[in-house]
Amino acid sequence: MKSIIVNQNVIDLEYAVRGPIPQRAAILKQQGKKIIPCNIGNPQALGQKPITFYRDVLSLLENPSLINKEKYLLENPISGFSNISNHAIDLSEKLLTKMETGLGAYTDSKGHYFIRESIARFIDNRDDIDSSKMDLQSNPDNIFLTDGASEGAKAILELLITDKNDGIMIPIPQYPLYSATIKRCGGTQINYYPDEDSDWALNKEILEDSLKKAKANKINVKAIVVINPANPTGAILDSDSIMQVVEFAENNDLAIIADEVYQENLYGGKFISFAKAVGYRKIPLFSLHSVSKGFYGECGQRGGYLEVRYPPKISNTDIPFINLLFKLSSVNLCSNTVGQAMIYLMVNPPLADTDAYDKFNLEKISILDDLYLKATLIRESFKEMQGVECFGKIGALYLFPRLNKLPSGTNDFDYCMSLLEETGLCVVNGSGFGQKPGTHHLRIAFLPPKELLKSVLPDWVDFHNRYISQ
Repeated sequence: MKSIIVNQNVIDLEYAVRGPIPQRAAILKQQGKKIIPCNIGNPQALGQKPITFYRDVLSLLENPSLINKEKYLLENPISGFSNISNHAIDLSEKLLTKMETGLGAYTDSKGHYFIRESIARFIDNRDDIDSSKMDLQSNPDNIFLTDGASEGAKAILELLITDKNDGIMIPIPQYPLYSATIKRCGGTQINYYPDEDSDWALNKEILEDSLKKAKANKINVKAIVVINPANPTGAILDSDSIMQVVEFAENNDLAIIADEVYQENLYGGKFISFAKAVGYRKIPLFSLHSVSKGFYGECGQRGGYLEVRYPPKISNTDIPFINLLFKLSSVNLCSNTVGQAMIYLMVNPPLADTDAYDKFNLEKISILDDLYLKATLIRESFKEMQGVECFGKIGALYLFPRLNKLPSGTNDFDYCMSLLEETGLCVVNGSGFGQKPGTHHLRIAFLPPKELLKSVLPDWVDFHNRYISQ
């Protein structure tokens, strides 16, 4: 076959969390070096145990014949003991009845309707929207179940971007999903820079400056992406920053893409959803959530949802935006059904009056407390490293320290590669997420077991102080 030309946008896109440093880590691991993979938010790969209740229900959904066996053991303990709660068994039967065809069949392209109804109730409860505020209630018909939050983000960007003059504002630093997808769709990435020294806060000047530069280059800016809590910085946006974004979007006729997959990774902070902040303002809002993060860490199940509020009007067709999104979803038939079931479990945790509650709640608290402790351990070690600063409240699964002192002629990529070679600690260079010119950072996911962190952190401190003294 003769050589062919492939899509240049695919050639040009970058995805640092699986880029050169993790690829080098894989080679070193094959050669026998011990690697501590802190390059990606993948909790169960680093030893976090699945939530028992979730896996009990999934096991019964995957193999319904086990339900009668578990019920028999509960009713006849002399024959053996069941480790599965009554609530998990009852819920599994209920879900199988609602699914009608189990997990092995396609669903509606938006996903099971009863799951979308549950998501809508979850959103309303989260945002304190009661029956007196019907206009603000979430609409199941505007909710799409997706293969992780990433698929929802890609679908929205694919619809919004029509050519290279269409711009999407993204925070810098940002999760490379957004820069890569904008590149793949042939649009233009418009950077805006949260104020690092003010704990990554936003203000009107930051946003307006970004938009002004884009307009000067004849770019038609269509939307602004906000990640809260943030990836890669882990920062939690305060209410003032959130309202600055809402007012900015309203004043400039922009849609908001709100990536809120870390909304339960707060460790004492406060989460305010963009759905609640937008309220009655007719601002097109696309909200994303997922089972990959939070305390569940079910990355491999690929469960997510996209909620659309105030769908934008379209000038080049009479087809409503939701119908176009449905058409796009139909190309993939539907999201995977295990992920759909996981989303249902995420928005319907065991209540206090069920026999599954105590164990579920204990596991939840233990995971979140452990994550906060590990983040604190790492952050404390920065105090022993010359020229390292870390801003913002602890949120999400990451820390994003600034490296203020690096040897002349080196950058954060060189630093991270050397750190990997010497200590086995695999992190991602800040330039892989974008950063203000002239600054250097790295992102570390605080996921490895505490004992492993305690053993490697002294090596990192020693490496750092030797490296910058070169």
